[in-house]
Amino acid sequence: MSAEHPSVLVVEDEPAQREVLVYNLEAEGFEVAKAETGDDALLLVAEAQPDVIILDWMLPGVSGIEICRRLKANTSTRAIPVIMLTARSEEADRVRGLETGADDYVVKPYSVIELMARVRTQLRRVRPASVGEQLTFEDIHLDAETHRVTRDGKPLKLGPTEFRLLSTFMEKPGRVWSREQLLDRVWGRDIYVDTRTVDVHIGRLRKALCAQGGDDPLRTVRGAGYALG
Repeated sequence: MSAEHPSVLVVEDEPAQREVLVYNLEAEGFEVAKAETGDDALLLVAEAQPDVIILDWMLPGVSGIEICRRLKANTSTRAIPVIMLTARSEEADRVRGLETGADDYVVKPYSVIELMARVRTQLRRVRPASVGEQLTFEDIHLDAETHRVTRDGKPLKLGPTEFRLLSTFMEKPGRVWSREQLLDRVWGRDIYVDTRTVDVHIGRLRKALCAQGGDDPLRTVRGAGYALG
């Protein structure tokens, strides 16, 4: 999946509904993957984790509610926001969906505009830089909308790759990112990049962050990867 745009996986077996969702999401600038069954969805998530999943409750074979349960039971996919789509409007069904781990719940027929807003709400939680949010870590301030970074009030010069790296780190301070995870998030899976390239750009980012003095905020975790703070 592309590193430039946030990604959404649409899991919907009804072709007309699926294509309407895909069309509107792509028009909003999202990269979209689609699946017709729960099994296909699990395979796609294993290959490249999306930023948000829109998941229909009623699917052939494994139900959406069971797919949601499996995703939330797996530590590697637990944090991916899941928006459940369902024709079930009863309160008991809504509670069941949320108790399974769904992050939001939309009843059919739904407003596409409202659904797009709910997707952006979930993105704001997990990838704030992708929706133009401003991020701050200690004395580092990143404005995702204007692509400006300052440290202690002084502007920093970052290349586009270093900017995306810093955005990734600042979205989840303290989290250790492996080189492979950084490749997926920053470069995307649609191009081949050697893992050593990550080290090169980390070095450039460190140099830029410390160009005007100050401690190096990036931490190397031997055998695991890199973290901010």
